[in-house]
Amino acid sequence: VRSRLRDIVGASTNWRDHVQAMQERKALHTLLAKRQEDLPPRRMKDSYLEVILPLGSQPEIREKYLNVHNSVRFGRILEDLDSLGVLICYTHTKQEMQPRSPLSIVTALVDKINLCKKIIYPDCDIKFTGNVSWVGRTSMEVKMHMLQLHDGDYSPVLDATFVMVARDPENKRPAFVNPLLPETPEEEEIFKQGELNKLKRIDFSTASLLKMAPTAEERNIIHDIFLNTLDTRQEGEETVSFRSRKLPPNSVWMEDAKLKGLQICHPQERNIFNRIFGGFLMRKAFELGWATACSYGVSRPFIVSVDDIMFQRPVEVGSLLLLSGQVCYTEKNYIQVRVHSEVYDADTREHQTTNIFHFTFMSENEVPRIVPKTYGESMLYLDGKRHFAAIMKEI
Repeated sequence: VRSRLRDIVGASTNWRDHVQAMQERKALHTLLAKRQEDLPPRRMKDSYLEVILPLGSQPEIREKYLNVHNSVRFGRILEDLDSLGVLICYTHTKQEMQPRSPLSIVTALVDKINLCKKIIYPDCDIKFTGNVSWVGRTSMEVKMHMLQLHDGDYSPVLDATFVMVARDPENKRPAFVNPLLPETPEEEEIFKQGELNKLKRIDFSTASLLKMAPTAEERNIIHDIFLNTLDTRQEGEETVSFRSRKLPPNSVWMEDAKLKGLQICHPQERNIFNRIFGGFLMRKAFELGWATACSYGVSRPFIVSVDDIMFQRPVEVGSLLLLSGQVCYTEKNYIQVRVHSEVYDADTREHQTTNIFHFTFMSENEVPRIVPKTYGESMLYLDGKRHFAAIMKEI
């Protein structure tokens, strides 16, 4: 998949040649469509791809995917889904007679990944399938499925929905993509769902706690948590100063449930456009999220869902990538973890957010309740609760 992507874009394999390779792409500007109507429509089956990851039949690649619990590293699966999603979009937009694509196709967001298996086996072949399921003017939704071979049959492991955007050869401005024509009632339904997913995302971001106050019900939840942590033993009921707080039984303060990590972004982790590969960012964020859930629940956590990963800005090679994982909501044996990633520019000393990741883990045992102390933490708590509720509805 990755070498096919390199051929389509004409990427260099030498870091020292990357500037020249990008210069050569400038000439492809003339191949861009001026209007979407000028591009031939495509069908869903035109972009359908099937890819085998031969963990069972080629043991030499197994090592890269193996974790200490003798199952598959989910971070590696995120990398593979990201690469496959981009290749599916290039297949949808491929122009006959043109070996090189003038489009720069990049991941805009991971809408959702839901898992139906706790364990992915490291010694059984995996099959990925996927196709473009919805198209806007410059964006494409891709649906992918992962299955694993057991007793001669492939059984489902996960479903993933990614949104990709097309940009010009230099990755500077949006570019038009081929329209999508659903052919059957089932395809009409899938396309309609893509439209609904887009509207749902707009609603979710409009109702963001950064833009709108919490609902009345959410305010009551936070108020109850606050009252539950007031230490009335220090002072009489009437003279409580709100300064003295106590932790309820079987609970953990939110400020004590975080982990941080740092990554130096080497050329090895670059994508075909010489920025840091989105799949690598997802793998690193997932691994920190997993470690955050692991140290919180004190038992092995299993990933249940990934949702709403926004790629807000690209990460340049050479950046210092700062990751911070925070447990922001818990319920029974579920742990909702938010990972914030930002780049630090050593020259300007500025920090810029690149991504926010949301992961839902299930622990083997029931976990303590997470308790916010400040207003800011309460907003993180409510945001985590919203994501958790949306995921549970899906599952």
